[in-house]
Amino acid sequence: MTERELIIIGAGPAGLTAAMYARRAGISVLVLERTIAGGQMRLTGEIENWPGLGVTTGEELSESMHNQAMGFGAEFMDTMVTGLIPASKGSGPFHTLKTIGEDLSAKAVIVATGAYHKNLDSRKAQKLAGRGISFCAICDGGFYRGKEVAVIGGGNAALEQAMYLTNHASRVHLIHRRDEFRAHKVVAERLLRDPKIVTHLNKEILDILGEDDVEGIRLRDKKTGEVTDLMVPGIFMFIGSAPHSGFLPAEIERAEGGWIVTDRTLQTTVPGIFAAGDVRDTELRQIVTAAADGALAAMGAYAYLEGLR
Repeated sequence: MTERELIIIGAGPAGLTAAMYARRAGISVLVLERTIAGGQMRLTGEIENWPGLGVTTGEELSESMHNQAMGFGAEFMDTMVTGLIPASKGSGPFHTLKTIGEDLSAKAVIVATGAYHKNLDSRKAQKLAGRGISFCAICDGGFYRGKEVAVIGGGNAALEQAMYLTNHASRVHLIHRRDEFRAHKVVAERLLRDPKIVTHLNKEILDILGEDDVEGIRLRDKKTGEVTDLMVPGIFMFIGSAPHSGFLPAEIERAEGGWIVTDRTLQTTVPGIFAAGDVRDTELRQIVTAAADGALAAMGAYAYLEGLR
């Protein structure tokens, strides 16, 4: 079994920053990631609030952070973690990580697995995911060039992705169940100025139309009760998120919704296991806060490892 000082699960902004800080502290680091580094950050089109860079893209920032972590000597492995057995279960000072390949072990672990986008809670929506229902405008927007599409949601992600889709779609319908957006004011104001975006507020989704592929959405106005069909071949869902924390043991405390609870050093309720980024129970989930979490978790792990020496 491969043994490491520190294993970081996830290579988004939290995991990559943690890898940089841990390597600078002299810790041997292995970063586990299912796909290419960057996580959800890589799927973000335009980033304008990363300090000091002005405007960049998620892909560019992901590549830069990945290269920087490798430059410090962090190792990377493409795998998926399916379980984590705490050291308290009898493996000495090592936590055991079950993966789709070999078992791994580490004296300290940082969970930086992020979160995933939710889908509508209906059989039709689950069936048509990937067949007209998408969770990534950057990935799939090009399939709808010259066509009308719908975006569902009212937060920053929904509005930003709706604006990105205007680069491809002839018209973007933004559907939100409330009478005002949850997004930041500056984002909402920019969206409302875009002539290619039509907003549909106070609308409840009754059904997704189509059997084998998306054909449209059936909506009901929550104030008037009027039912209308909006015919679009593509629907982009941004209705909230949930943490990738299901593989963790029960000893690690979670808040409502499955978000990981940590102390001020970002250590979980299991000594030697830390959490950083969007998977954690936190008030703000942004790239900059995930990166800050990564730094704090790495320093927490460093202090923990020093205590074992």
